[in-house]
Amino acid sequence: MTEQTFRRRLTRLAAWTLAPAAVAGLAAGAPALAQASSTLAAVQAHLKSTSSMTADFVQTDRNGQRLSGALTLKRPGKIRFQYQKGVPMLIVGDGSALTMIDYEVKQVQRWPVKNSPLGALLDPDRDLSKYAKVLPTNSSDVLSVEVHDPKRPEYGTITMVFIRDAAAPAGLRLRGWVALDSQNNRTRIDLSNQKFNVAVADSAFRWTDPRPKKRGGR
Repeated sequence: MTEQTFRRRLTRLAAWTLAPAAVAGLAAGAPALAQASSTLAAVQAHLKSTSSMTADFVQTDRNGQRLSGALTLKRPGKIRFQYQKGVPMLIVGDGSALTMIDYEVKQVQRWPVKNSPLGALLDPDRDLSKYAKVLPTNSSDVLSVEVHDPKRPEYGTITMVFIRDAAAPAGLRLRGWVALDSQNNRTRIDLSNQKFNVAVADSAFRWTDPRPKKRGGR
């Protein structure tokens, strides 16, 4: 598998959805600069206040295919996408790299976290004001923030969507996100049953290597 192919697959498998209200609101006018700055500050505060999260997800690709699974996140840099039974794929971030394991073909690929759209989600210290912009929505209770590095278009774009929720860290609940790769392939996913700042062991980010072990070699 080439690096370009891997990046496309990683973006499709590991990205999330826009809430319906946010999607419908993309045609609305841009918010005032002060409001945008306030929104980015609120999102940054949420990321810094969320040390861990677990959730269920439903992923919908550009062809309408849907998969479900469980998400486990621990900042900085750790994440696990456990797909539903029968899907022989696993994605794990160990703090520095994302590893995609395909158990069907016994293939393993690794990619630096910072080189993927997930970098913005997994690094709470990343300054969103340098890479992010606020997208309009149809509701004041829905925040939509697009993160894109214009100097690295091959890394793709992630648009995170939050719902105002007083019970969630910094008053925001991560609703999901959408990822767009450099070929304009979009992947959408919904999050549900989110639990924030729960105990998550580092062992949750281990995985079994499916590749045959070498014998007699160095």
